Amino acid sequence: MIKHIVMWNMAGETEEDRRQAAEFLKSRFEKLRDEVPGLLHLEVGFDHSRVDYACDVVLYSEFESQEALDAYSTHPAHLRVKDELGQSRIARFQVDYAL
Repeated sequence: MIKHIVMWNMAGETEEDRRQAAEFLKSRFEKLRDEVPGLLHLEVGFDHSRVDYACDVVLYSEFESQEALDAYSTHPAHLRVKDELGQSRIARFQVDYAL
């Protein structure tokens, strides 16, 4: 199993702008649950700590194999989500690890 974690900071002039961008991101990624083969689990959460070094949003997902994660990166549904999000993200961090 491969765990895939991505964290973003969202673009926006105000906290409300960033919250709306985060909600949009969440709604788009959650649609991938039933579209991507080998995707076992997916959840999206928002930061509650409010510390200055925290990211705004986290995506936690599990894939059955490295091959499934590799296929996800080029899957049409995933590419569609990336296009829909456009410039709504200003920073991105990722960690992938195997158990």
